[in-house]
Amino acid sequence: MPIIVNLDVMMAKRKMSLNELSEKVDITLSNLSILKTGKAKAVRFTTLESICKALDCQPGDILEYIDE
Repeated sequence: MPIIVNLDVMMAKRKMSLNELSEKVDITLSNLSILKTGKAKAVRFTTLESICKALDCQPGDILEYIDE
């Protein structure tokens, strides 16, 4: 898939654990893990907004398009 999820990179930059982000964003740990590993088929804009707010970043910091 040409969309790469760099959630783990942003979490490391912010020194935030998956558990902490899960609590701040109010998403289950399993759903956040699915997103982090790039296995998610879709992400809601409201979820993306909450993640960006919690990590103080832009959507482009988390999602990347790579032409294959």
